[in-house]
Amino acid sequence: LNVGKSTLFNSLTKAGTESANYPFCTIDPNIGIVPVPDERLKLLADFSHSKKVTPATVEFVDIAGLVKGASKGEGLGNQFLANIRECDAIVHVVRCFEDANVIHVDGSVDPARDIETIELELIFADIEVLERRIAKTARSAKSGADKNAKKEYEILLQLKKHLEDGKKAISFETGSEDGDKFKASLDLLTDKPVIFAANVSDADLADDGESNEYVQAVREIAKENNSGVFVISAQIEQEIAELDDEEKQEFLADLGIEKSGLEKLIAAS
Repeated sequence: LNVGKSTLFNSLTKAGTESANYPFCTIDPNIGIVPVPDERLKLLADFSHSKKVTPATVEFVDIAGLVKGASKGEGLGNQFLANIRECDAIVHVVRCFEDANVIHVDGSVDPARDIETIELELIFADIEVLERRIAKTARSAKSGADKNAKKEYEILLQLKKHLEDGKKAISFETGSEDGDKFKASLDLLTDKPVIFAANVSDADLADDGESNEYVQAVREIAKENNSGVFVISAQIEQEIAELDDEEKQEFLADLGIEKSGLEKLIAAS
């Protein structure tokens, strides 16, 4: 909460969604479809004399922030978790800036704590899904009449234990192609790839957050989880979203960077 998600989303889509300095400003999910910036498209279009160029697109969904207890319904958590379940990947915006004027729901800036809070809520929600599925599969698995049910039941039990150990579903290996397909069919929240967007102040952009201890903490966590990390300033991205291409390049040059964080984030997404 209050980490810059809606500000970043506004910049991505120029959708002008509501963004304010209080928790749960975003209630209903906002959706924006964004073209993927790719310099190769122009080269290909010029080479083939194409009259029409259609870039790839990514659909971004801005949902409200999750808080501790979201998996039990805290802060409208169940509703927000359902929104995440429909997505293919998660962009986790992590606050890595100090600003006394922007309230943090937990009272202090601590990206490692914030990431753990979110991941635990996703794990708890997945465990609930697995418990329901285990109860549903148990009878047919134990009867022995359905061999597939028995295999699925074993995977469900192993996967539940994996999550109870604080690990995410994406790191669980079933050991077979059929098992992997079954795991994918469960559509677990922690089985989705994650990109961390480390939201910093403009002063931390030039060195890509190298001197920011919060960013370093996020990078360590991302490394452990095989996730991507992008240093981004939601406030700056909001400002340059209103500029034309030439003004945008001048602005970025003044900040000492070549590409906006959003361009890198869209491409990665």
